[in-house]
Amino acid sequence: MKILFIDSNHSQLHESLLKAGFVCDLNYHWTQEQIMEHIHEYHGIVIRSRIKITKELIDKAQRLKFIARAGAGMENIDVTYAESKGIQCIHAPQGNKDAVAEHAIGMLLALFNNLCRANKEVREGKWIREGNRGVELMGKTVGIIGYGNMGSALARRLSGFEVKVLVYDKYKSNFGNSFVNETTMEQVFEEADIVSLHTPLTEETRYLINDSFINKFKKNIYIINTARGKSLNTADLVKNIVSGKVLGACLDVLEYEAVSFENLDTKEFPEPFRYLINSDKVVLSPHIAGWTIESNEKIARVLAEKIIKKFPLPKSDA
Repeated sequence: MKILFIDSNHSQLHESLLKAGFVCDLNYHWTQEQIMEHIHEYHGIVIRSRIKITKELIDKAQRLKFIARAGAGMENIDVTYAESKGIQCIHAPQGNKDAVAEHAIGMLLALFNNLCRANKEVREGKWIREGNRGVELMGKTVGIIGYGNMGSALARRLSGFEVKVLVYDKYKSNFGNSFVNETTMEQVFEEADIVSLHTPLTEETRYLINDSFINKFKKNIYIINTARGKSLNTADLVKNIVSGKVLGACLDVLEYEAVSFENLDTKEFPEPFRYLINSDKVVLSPHIAGWTIESNEKIARVLAEKIIKKFPLPKSDA
């Protein structure tokens, strides 16, 4: 089986597949046109986010048996059309769930304790203590929306902070345990001090966090988004930070990101983004929540294991 790699990944991925008997072509810099020209030669394709796998591309991939994404989200793949053609779509959210959970907590603690501002001030020779008095996480109620790999990993790590964890997942049930309270969205709106989003980007979740959503919360809240940028309406977030309804936000993802997640779409920075980068009530990072040394290797290992298990090659008699 021939596999086309169109994005760079940890070497363990292609090395494991080579050892299992697959042929791996590492063409990280092929253009969309080159991929379209040669895709008919391959049985599998490994991607991250550089190229969208569209209906047009799938139609040219007559031999394709699988599309494997080294990561969690699948929104850059036309999964429905691929599966209608008998092509399996594989991803590896197990590989970066721990990194995302730790990053979310790190951002929240930085926000609560004014660490970004305090760090900058000390470097400037300013020693401001009262102006940087923090807030404790202990005793708060955290609402987690989505209890997949990322949401469940965050819930486990929050268990040591003596917080109440409320989890809502529209598509799962009977997952409550000693540190997670399975609940309704209405209870999250009623009780949560902090809300953390862990859903894929679909038409259902696009701009899920908007003005209407935010103002259903009884309390003034903090928002964490390590999922996808377009799941949150930035203008509505800013409006509610200004009003005081949102006390602060931790954003690893932004709706202004380019498709590849490698940079921001800098053609025009809108006013809401300019507000975010100048606000002490917001902690920002460049889509790196799942981007650790360990997760890079774990994603490669998980994806290799899934491909080898789903497409076992006959053993040689040699």
